[in-house]
Amino acid sequence: MVEQRICSFCGEQIEPGTGRMYVKKDGTVFLFCTNKCYKNMVGLKRVPRNITWTKAYAVKKSTSLAAKEKAEQKERTEQ
Repeated sequence: MVEQRICSFCGEQIEPGTGRMYVKKDGTVFLFCTNKCYKNMVGLKRVPRNITWTKAYAVKKSTSLAAKEKAEQKERTEQ
């Protein structure tokens, strides 16, 4: 059975036999599904939670929406 791997930048699954592995000098291993993900993280030094097409951004967005709805609901109950 082949091990399932996840892209370190976008969070998508990487098909076996594809992708790129990047190892830093301190031993940290990053796996990337495409060259686009590699360039954004290593070359451009972008943070995944600020890029709209990544899963980390979607999690951040849903968390902020949930917190906003919770605050609005709290305001309604106080009035």
